[in-house]
Amino acid sequence: MGIIDNRGRVINYARISVTDRCNYRCVYCMPEEGVKPRPHDDIMRFEDIVWLSRILVSLGIRHIRFTGGEPLVRRGMADFLVSFREEFPGLGVSMTTNASLLSRFAGAIARARLSGMNVSLDTLDGGKFAGMTRLGDISDVMSGLESAAECGIPNIKTNTVVMRGFNEYELPDIVKFSWNRGFIPRMIEFMPLRGDLWGREKFVPSGEIFELLKPIGDWSAEGRGREKAAGGPAKYYTDALTGLKVGVIEAVSNHFCSECNRLRITAAGNMRACLFNSEETPLLPAIRERDETASREAILRGIALKPKKWNDAADGEGHMSDIGG
Repeated sequence: MGIIDNRGRVINYARISVTDRCNYRCVYCMPEEGVKPRPHDDIMRFEDIVWLSRILVSLGIRHIRFTGGEPLVRRGMADFLVSFREEFPGLGVSMTTNASLLSRFAGAIARARLSGMNVSLDTLDGGKFAGMTRLGDISDVMSGLESAAECGIPNIKTNTVVMRGFNEYELPDIVKFSWNRGFIPRMIEFMPLRGDLWGREKFVPSGEIFELLKPIGDWSAEGRGREKAAGGPAKYYTDALTGLKVGVIEAVSNHFCSECNRLRITAAGNMRACLFNSEETPLLPAIRERDETASREAILRGIALKPKKWNDAADGEGHMSDIGG
């Protein structure tokens, strides 16, 4: 069933970061100079992740998503996914990526039979993309998405962080781009994780997002059908005319904290029960000792720190690349 926290929420989903390194420097994720990476010895080894995952599954975790940084910059990641699936054939396993390296690894990843993949896609404009990522080339992302589709990786979602003055008027084009390729587009409210990277003037609430999507569907309260995805933060809305879906993650304007089912584990083996709370529970010492009792106790202690809602815990600390966005 999952782990029941002290507010009655069922925790059955874990996000595990495999690296704090990334080949981009996205403006909403880290400063232009980047973030000093941790030494390799301080990062969980693949065998550590497998051992930890056995503990998580025994506690009731039913889905694990691998994140970064950028997961595919870690050497051996594609092969790890294949072996991880062999170890956990009945577990939901997915990955979030910027897709810049996906064309190189899509075939191997397809053999892992992932449950799904999320790909960041904040703009279709090459110049804006280069500015947003500071290092990225959008042609790499397009090649990666094409390769993923050709290799049969299922349930591909495009994630768009909506920012005023940057991409709000592109939303219909991004949605149509995704629909035309069989992907599911998702719009994400810009979250105030760090005050130095977030500004209220850039925030676009979900109600305005629907207004911006009016040219491509009926998103009125009467015209849209809403579906809450099991095990995820998005609400999916279906256009009555076309039957096509758009996901919206209302992390700020209509938060889903009362239904939050997840925990996050950083690449350094620290657990966060809430993205917005910098308080972390260290797991790595017990993992490296292969101490099952201590690991289970630490996980349960960390879950007890889960706040009622995000803005009870928000402290403006932490970069997404380090936490495992």
